Amino acid sequence: MPLRHTSRLLPLLFLLAAGLNAQSRPVEVDYAGSMGPLVDRGLKPAAAQALGLEIRGRAQGAYGLAHLIAAGSLRPDVFISVTAGPMRILFQAGKAGSATAIARTEMVIAYNPSGRFAAQLARAGRAGAPAWRQVLAAPGFRFGRTNPLTDPQGRNILIVMKLEARRRHDPGLPRRILGPAINPRQIFPEAEIMARLQSGQLDASSAYRFQPIAFHLPFVSLPPAINLGDPAHAREYESAALRLAGRVYHAEPLVFYAAQLRAAPHPRRAGRFLAWLRGPAAQAIMARFGFQPPPPDARLAAHGDAALRRPERSAIFSPAAAR
Repeated sequence: MPLRHTSRLLPLLFLLAAGLNAQSRPVEVDYAGSMGPLVDRGLKPAAAQALGLEIRGRAQGAYGLAHLIAAGSLRPDVFISVTAGPMRILFQAGKAGSATAIARTEMVIAYNPSGRFAAQLARAGRAGAPAWRQVLAAPGFRFGRTNPLTDPQGRNILIVMKLEARRRHDPGLPRRILGPAINPRQIFPEAEIMARLQSGQLDASSAYRFQPIAFHLPFVSLPPAINLGDPAHAREYESAALRLAGRVYHAEPLVFYAAQLRAAPHPRRAGRFLAWLRGPAAQAIMARFGFQPPPPDARLAAHGDAALRRPERSAIFSPAAAR
């Protein structure tokens, strides 16, 4: 080939190679740790097939991720949080301008289908049957939960019981079921809870709705007024303050929000991924993993979110003093 033709092709070859290399780069997505199975086994392979994108990132506490992103230690394309609180940190730091709800969940009581209290829990709420709260308070009932000092779900169940006690005008209810807030007989690492339920070491445990679904375990649904899953009850959730180890916590609805970062390294691909998350294919995957549809038109904005002026929230609860 003459040299002059080769020199003309070189720029084209360079652009083609650059384009192929760009396609092979991952889209960095940092997300709340509870979404791990959904992202790894559901969204990642589906996004690769539907969009030709390699989704890569990290799963850990949403609040911790938000602080790292705000400080510039992490530079993902997309951030997915559970509750609005972590997103407000990004808004305040100027890292994102808006976020859209993509899913929600709620607190439930998961139980062992072969346990000695299983039949009662399966009938809970029916005419003539004991209520779930009465079953959980029965002598010898083995209940599991996570540590409220380190895990948001551990705080969730405390405030769920607090809300139910207020509804029933029964201030002693939380202690009858849970004992003290820090109860070594009930507290286990999150990774062990479902396994202990399956093996029969526990009769029931607190859970997010998608957790027992993933393990094919039955669960008792709780009323929207206490399950932390209905934005219509946000003020009721927030009003039940939890005081623990010198901090005060306030609950927020368990809604998952996704935002594209303003300095996203791959903004076009990030935008495509976010649009796909809101579409029917991704929503069907989330439903299969036990996540519920997001509230209609739920959206957060840096210059329109009234809650932006409230104190900082934790992944599920807001400490009165910032961490």
